[in-house]
Amino acid sequence: MFGRDPWGGPLEISHADSATDDDRSRNLDLDRAALSTSSRPLDETQQSWLLAGPGDQGSKKKKYVDLGCLIVSRKIFIWTLGVVFGVAALVGLIILIVKTVPRHHHPRPPPDNYTLALHKALMFFNAQRSGPLPKHNNVSWRGNSGMKDGFSDDAVKRSLVGGYYDAGDAIKFNFPSSFAMTMLSWSVIEYSAKYEAVGELAHVREIIKWGADYILRTFNSSADTIDRIAAQVGVGDTSRGPMPNDHYCWMRPEDIDYPRPVLECHGCSDLAAEMAAALAAASVVFKDNKIYSQKLVHGAATLWKFARMQRARYSAGGSDPAKFYNSTSYWDEFVWGGSWMYLATGNSSYLQLVTNPKMAKHAGAFWGGPDYGVLSWDNKLPGAQVLLSRLRLFLSPGYPYEEILRTFHNQTNIVMCSFLPVFKSFNRTKGGLIQLNHGRPQPLQYVVNAAFLAAVYSDYLEAADTPGWYCGPNFFPTSVLRNFAKTQIDYILGKNPEKMSYVVGFGNHYPKHVHHRGASIPKNGVKYGCKGGWKWRDSKKPNPNTIVGAMVAGPDRHDGFHDVRTNYNYTEPTLAGNAGLVAALVALSGEGNGVDKNTIFSAVPPMFPSPPPPPAPWKP
Repeated sequence: MFGRDPWGGPLEISHADSATDDDRSRNLDLDRAALSTSSRPLDETQQSWLLAGPGDQGSKKKKYVDLGCLIVSRKIFIWTLGVVFGVAALVGLIILIVKTVPRHHHPRPPPDNYTLALHKALMFFNAQRSGPLPKHNNVSWRGNSGMKDGFSDDAVKRSLVGGYYDAGDAIKFNFPSSFAMTMLSWSVIEYSAKYEAVGELAHVREIIKWGADYILRTFNSSADTIDRIAAQVGVGDTSRGPMPNDHYCWMRPEDIDYPRPVLECHGCSDLAAEMAAALAAASVVFKDNKIYSQKLVHGAATLWKFARMQRARYSAGGSDPAKFYNSTSYWDEFVWGGSWMYLATGNSSYLQLVTNPKMAKHAGAFWGGPDYGVLSWDNKLPGAQVLLSRLRLFLSPGYPYEEILRTFHNQTNIVMCSFLPVFKSFNRTKGGLIQLNHGRPQPLQYVVNAAFLAAVYSDYLEAADTPGWYCGPNFFPTSVLRNFAKTQIDYILGKNPEKMSYVVGFGNHYPKHVHHRGASIPKNGVKYGCKGGWKWRDSKKPNPNTIVGAMVAGPDRHDGFHDVRTNYNYTEPTLAGNAGLVAALVALSGEGNGVDKNTIFSAVPPMFPSPPPPPAPWKP
């Protein structure tokens, strides 16, 4: 028979152990006697243990504490408990003091220049609003304007109230303004967390909605098929002699009393595709508002269908738009708009279209040329290439899209290489400003778009755990792209030979004679007629109203700048240019916060790439 040894091993119990308690007691007495007569003397402690009777157990309990595996002195045990409880009480008191004493928080570091400029740049769109202004518009010298737009044209007779004035005049050019809304939406999709962190997310969403609502008014957005869209409200052609219009007259928008005709188009693929892109991108921004997002998607689909069916340029034939925003092609809008349509709907037919090599060829993807890679209101191909590179980096759709997506990705890498000074693709001023328009006037609108593309692409690479990219045999880290974007935006914010900030209201030295009707006429209760405002146009005095956040056209190719109101090549801001500025600023603000990897794909279903077809049978 086996029992459990309390010291850890088995214990064998013999049959002799089955004796009665009386027998064991007699044996114990014999053992004690044997011990007492042992040849080895016992000390007093051992004898007291051995000879103690039942009445002596109480003193043992008083002096010692049995903890099971350990017997300790009762005094030591009580002293140890006291120390433990004392330390616990002290720690609790310290914690209580720490929680109750007022804390001295370390102040947050001041916002960087990109964040400060971003707050101001968004205000420019408030100053450009047409229609009934919201109470919180925060531009004191602006009021309701263009309240009869559309109704005053007998050929239209419907509301075209709202939207944005393009620049320093009061014309509403739908082509560049739609591009501006697309760029703003793209920046929100990528950097919504940054906008929210600086308290501007609600503001920029409101700016986009103001523009999207107006686009929906320019055509029958409830229909599935349309035959016309409004391309422009107001005219600016002065070549036919003096006549009241938005370029001949110098008036506040609130005081306009001359006719504002509406230009409609029945074949305008470029305009319709850009408007579709704007609504599609906005639908992703407002995906949290299902009804409104679906409304935007439906309008975008209607515009896209019109763009594909009625093939023509909106500015053909020497029309009024051709003098100001002439479109050279509609193929780039097809690639750009189709990419946004795919991202907004997840419909693979759009992806099949934009990855067709023939489409890319028509859009100039394989051509090159002096303006290759320069994103603008007229050339959307570089933006589309970056978008489709994003698709390849994060979703990798595989066959049958992989070949053309890889081509677009390689072309994007080439465009990024062209931005670097070492490759001499574009000249630079002595002050360091890249000349993307080859020394022609109004350079900054192209620079800010390039800065945004470089910054967002570097964030794509980092989010995809890609440390850089190759330019031929040379490898460049992503930080090179970000540094390029920073140097260009820093130039615009004041690090230039003129020490001039080209964003109004930022810094201490910025343009004071901005080419802008509303900003140049004081709000004094006096209505100035068509020619009455000329004195303000020609005045040498600074503008009485500061148009905060407006990025002017910029310096010349020698870094020179003339702060003259009548020279729009230096001092006129535009909607499209300022949209690129906002996008670049938010991309560079708040170091360490990259792009939102998933929101842009919220409508894209899971992809299960098809295997490529088997090779043709081998023939000897």
